Amino acid sequence: MSLLSAQIASPVVQETLRREMPVAERWSYFDHAAVGPLTRAAAESIKRYLSQCAESGDVHWPQWAAGVEQTRSLAAAMIGALPEEIALVHSTTEGISLVAEGLDWRAGDNVVLPAGEFPTNVYPWLHLQSRGVEVRQVTMPGVVWDYQRLADACDQRTRLISCSWVGYANGFRCDPAIIGQIARRVGAYFLLDAIQGLGVFPLDVKSVGVDFLSADGHKWMLSPEGAGMAYIRHELLDRLRPMVVGWNSVVGRFDFQNLNLQLRPEAARYEPGTQNMIGQLAFGGSLRTLCQVGLSPTSWALADQVLQSVSKLSRQLQKFGAEVLEIPEECRSGIVMFQLPGLDATVVRQRLLDEGVVVSCRGGRLRAAVHAYNDDADIDRLTAVVEELLR
Repeated sequence: MSLLSAQIASPVVQETLRREMPVAERWSYFDHAAVGPLTRAAAESIKRYLSQCAESGDVHWPQWAAGVEQTRSLAAAMIGALPEEIALVHSTTEGISLVAEGLDWRAGDNVVLPAGEFPTNVYPWLHLQSRGVEVRQVTMPGVVWDYQRLADACDQRTRLISCSWVGYANGFRCDPAIIGQIARRVGAYFLLDAIQGLGVFPLDVKSVGVDFLSADGHKWMLSPEGAGMAYIRHELLDRLRPMVVGWNSVVGRFDFQNLNLQLRPEAARYEPGTQNMIGQLAFGGSLRTLCQVGLSPTSWALADQVLQSVSKLSRQLQKFGAEVLEIPEECRSGIVMFQLPGLDATVVRQRLLDEGVVVSCRGGRLRAAVHAYNDDADIDRLTAVVEELLR
């Protein structure tokens, strides 16, 4: 049987996934764009590891290691990649830095990215300025990107285009296929920061032309902080010099007596030492749950459910007088940005929290991040507070 299950009809996704989310028993949770809650499978993986490690030390290590490789395979299948193209990393930052520090940059090269990216996708490139690399941050005229502006910022010295799949501060979801086309046209690489999209939206890295990808699992993939994935297209492994090498980087990694610096022929070469095994086992548990309810490179089962809920939430917020940041339907994600006229966002957030509703504040607005398991009762709980505050 494939690691990815057959697609489940969208209306069933919500109910099926909700049963796997303990957080739903108490909270109407809309903070997945910050830190998502754990699935039941992830929590059970952690409990099982803790019990085994406390009671038996490393006796179960081979079983844990096999579980981590299952996580790698699930991560690969989710995006249409090969397991040997997946490095298990501790953060999105680590995955992006593998590329920023690993490519053979030359003075005069440039990196192109949209302005307003999360710092994770800015600082690694700014750090290259001391090596003579130019960072071109392209300002957009509005929330929706003008892709031609990105294309116009590229030239024959553009080595890489890097962007977020979904904007953390506005919820705009770009089309990676368009970026991939631009990158191929100018002969550049394409890196996608996928942390705000993976876990909900389908992505086939091969078909859209992604060369590198990075995403921590702690947001929409409903996993612990400190466990994530990076994708490196297999043909580019030898063009990406590892920042750090260690015992786990080499072919003979378990032969501690005969040292030979022969790097592993897969992306695991970028995992130099001991892994976050407990985190990666839990990450695998959540990926398995998401795959079972329909997440795959081509299935819109989870995304359709999310987009339906986002539309309903936006309509209800506007009905009660909230100002919602408008995004065209084809560019929406699970993020809804809104504000209540005359009310401080931090005060509203606390009032929502008091009523069992969890959201974030970003840039003076409230941010509700809707997952596939959030139901109508969750939405009604949020909008009831908004109605009361604006009455």
